[in-house]
Amino acid sequence: QLQLVESGGGLVQAGGSLRLSCAASGRTFRNYAMGWFRQAPGKEREFVAAITDNAVLKGYADSLKGRFTISRDNAKNTVYLQMSSLKPEDTAVYYCAAATRWSSQAGTYDYWGQGTQVTVAS
Repeated sequence: QLQLVESGGGLVQAGGSLRLSCAASGRTFRNYAMGWFRQAPGKEREFVAAITDNAVLKGYADSLKGRFTISRDNAKNTVYLQMSSLKPEDTAVYYCAAATRWSSQAGTYDYWGQGTQVTVAS
């Protein structure tokens, strides 16, 4: 089992920034691709960003390119999501997830964190 714990969510004003962290434990973190997804009230879970195990490949939802940046530190077993120029429509619960291969599809991911709430006030 790979345990994932997100942190860093909170309330921020529109135009502000937040950095989410996801700490992993239990298995070899560096063997997994990592992804971030989000789910707003009444909406389906959607892909935000993903990064390969060696951080060579990063991918983003088209609507988020330029505002969000995914990164990882394999020495710290942590993946990050830097979010800037936040908008009220970015309000959601953000989840990190781990998979054996890079993907933008939630079904590919085997392990999920409990989520962290991000609220962007207008």
